[in-house]
Amino acid sequence: MKILVIGSGGREHALAWRLVQSKKVSRVYVAPGNAGTHQEEGLYNVNLQSVEEWVRFAKEEPIDLTVVGPEAPLSQGVVNAFRKEGLAIFGPTKEASQLEASKDFAKAFMMRHHIPTAAYATFDSATLAHQYIDQQGAPIVIKADGLAAGKGVVVAMSLEEAHEAVDHMFGGALGGAGHRVVIEEFLQGEEASFIVLSDGENVCPLATSQDHKRLQDGDQGPNTGGMGAYSPAPVVTPAIHAKAMRQVIMPAIRGMKAEGHTYTGFLYAGLMISASGEIKTLEFNCRMGDPETQPIMMRLKSDLVEVLEWAVKGNLDQVQLEWDRRSAVGVVMAAHNYPNTPRSGDVITDQGKDDQDTHVFHAGTGINEQGALVTRGGRVLCVTALGDTLRSAATKAYQRLECIDFAGKQYRQDIGWRALKN
Repeated sequence: MKILVIGSGGREHALAWRLVQSKKVSRVYVAPGNAGTHQEEGLYNVNLQSVEEWVRFAKEEPIDLTVVGPEAPLSQGVVNAFRKEGLAIFGPTKEASQLEASKDFAKAFMMRHHIPTAAYATFDSATLAHQYIDQQGAPIVIKADGLAAGKGVVVAMSLEEAHEAVDHMFGGALGGAGHRVVIEEFLQGEEASFIVLSDGENVCPLATSQDHKRLQDGDQGPNTGGMGAYSPAPVVTPAIHAKAMRQVIMPAIRGMKAEGHTYTGFLYAGLMISASGEIKTLEFNCRMGDPETQPIMMRLKSDLVEVLEWAVKGNLDQVQLEWDRRSAVGVVMAAHNYPNTPRSGDVITDQGKDDQDTHVFHAGTGINEQGALVTRGGRVLCVTALGDTLRSAATKAYQRLECIDFAGKQYRQDIGWRALKN
């Protein structure tokens, strides 16, 4: 089989790395990929960046199965285009991916289908948004309605911060994503990432995980696309898992089908879990998380190609995933001045080597004219490791990270701290 993975981040590197390990696979192409996928054995980058190019390549090669990594191609209708040509692809349609592409759509959908979530209001006017913030007080959450590459959510702990976020979004800093904002109540608790595969009817849960959104240790500093993750997440007990499936995942899948948008692909529910065990849905994403994918793929023992084949055929009810019982931790190394205006072009050196328990997944990397590995984006690498315990996995990840250097590197030193504290 020939597989095409669409995307260029750490999530896509991890997916492609796992897919190429299948005995069924002869080649895995990554479009457009990064320096890591370029160097990975069995992976081949193809410099294709549009729906039309991906469709043409899939027909000409020909590609047996395409897997979509990021959200933007889904909202552009890549799944619709592939299906129109009779090409096998795993992901939600443009209509179904509104669950992520519009925060307002997602909130209204959750209300219609009684999926627990935070109280909210939507605004097309900055003036009205400011008035609402003054009425509600802080802390409060400000979200850009559209896709903003992980930078469209501000958890404002003060009124000043909330008003600044509204002005920032309506002022055009996030482009069209900020023309409308959703303002939500602030929720207390512990977050978890709950990701499943869906064939439209059946659902297959992946291993649980927890992301670290804030830039600095102790969950301080600005929100980012994610500074690290670990799996499994102990906060998702068997009871919480069952509740998430019953109250969030299945109502979402059934609700989408009832509204004429049968949902196939990865579905990510960001959950807030209270001290009493109640759950509320912070957001839906229509793809796997990044950096959650990296530790999840390290732990997956099942053949991912076979799983996705079952999913495309609508037979996920016949799938039972096998997981490595060990924990996995992924630590993101970010570029200088991330998440604002990250610097590109810094040379990356690595004096270490991956082994069966560690892997460095690339995201914002490239090769310069001199042939050196350099930074090419905000989040540069995700250093990932397996360990018998969460602490040993974290220790291995940080030991591997110490072998890597580039100017201005940023990383958190406390990935997994909530679980380790307990």
